[in-house]
Amino acid sequence: MPKSRLFTPGPTPVPEETLLELAKPVTYHRTSEQKAALAEVIENLKYVYQTTNDVIVLTSSGTGGMEAAVSNVLAPGQKAILLTAGRWGERWRGVMKGFGINIVAVEVPYGKAVQPAQLEAALAEHPDTVAVFSTLSETSTGVGHDIEAFGKIVAKTNALLVVDGISGLGAMECHTDKWNVDILVTGSQKALMLPPGLAYVSVSPKAWKVIEGNKASKTFYFDLKRYKAKLPEFDTPFTPANTLIKAQLVSLRKIKAEGIENLWARHNKMGAAARAAVAAMGLELFAERPNSGLTVIKVPAGIDGNDLLKNLEKKYGYKLANGQDDMKGKIWRLSHMGYVDAFDVIGAISALELALLDAGFKLEAGAGVAAAQKALAAK
Repeated sequence: MPKSRLFTPGPTPVPEETLLELAKPVTYHRTSEQKAALAEVIENLKYVYQTTNDVIVLTSSGTGGMEAAVSNVLAPGQKAILLTAGRWGERWRGVMKGFGINIVAVEVPYGKAVQPAQLEAALAEHPDTVAVFSTLSETSTGVGHDIEAFGKIVAKTNALLVVDGISGLGAMECHTDKWNVDILVTGSQKALMLPPGLAYVSVSPKAWKVIEGNKASKTFYFDLKRYKAKLPEFDTPFTPANTLIKAQLVSLRKIKAEGIENLWARHNKMGAAARAAVAAMGLELFAERPNSGLTVIKVPAGIDGNDLLKNLEKKYGYKLANGQDDMKGKIWRLSHMGYVDAFDVIGAISALELALLDAGFKLEAGAGVAAAQKALAAK
């Protein structure tokens, strides 16, 4: 029985110290100790976000944070521009439909990235747009969006820029304030090295004005104004996942000790190594504008993509992610975010080579590993 190794883009591996924190007895959630933990978590999240804005902690999945962003900012019938390049752009669409939002979709095919000029044209055509919704890392395709360019465009208007950073924050360079991101949502189970269960939402002063003026908001649990009112006390309006908050603090301390710039650089190196390996193995990348959190690979002709992933896990212990929906069996998604290092990536490449050889794919054994090592050794 091979050792199991998780390389999906969420959940991701969790550090041992963090898991040990989760093994401790459950404590009451309205204590000074818990408030101190929440205060430090929020302060460290601001560091990861690169923001001085408020950061709200929600007990939910990342989708809960996305719903909070939509329901607090927009009233039914109001207009939003949706920049969608994959399944998680479509998640924004699904949430907005549920709240009766007037959606102006700017869509590109899977594997492509929305271009800043497309956003600029949409805003010019729809000056009554309340908010623009985008995705930092489109995990269904491996595409990374140019949020900095989007921010410059949206900042010239009255609209808000709302970004799904659930699988990007902590793995990709992201400057919430400098890039004019008004609301940035992320989740605990990706690069922040925690099991699922917490979502985080940063809110700019510009966004708070819109939220406070939205008298037709249709939400209760995700009412961000309730959470804002509790921030001075470092408390939450509803029962928090206090054990997860304490464990998140352990992982955030590791991130802060490494340094955010070093964290970005390490993920960039791992992404470059994985991409070099893909090319050396005679495979193709799927994403036009790859991001550093994961590498998405086209399944080569003549190979059953589903069967190879099953063999990769059963025989070699490596769990990679399949494509989603119509992309199932057509792409493989290799995550290298969070509690992953260069040697983990080399191991995953090695296992993928072996699984490809098992499937009859023609490649030189070790070619991918060698290319990854060269990329990692490059200055």
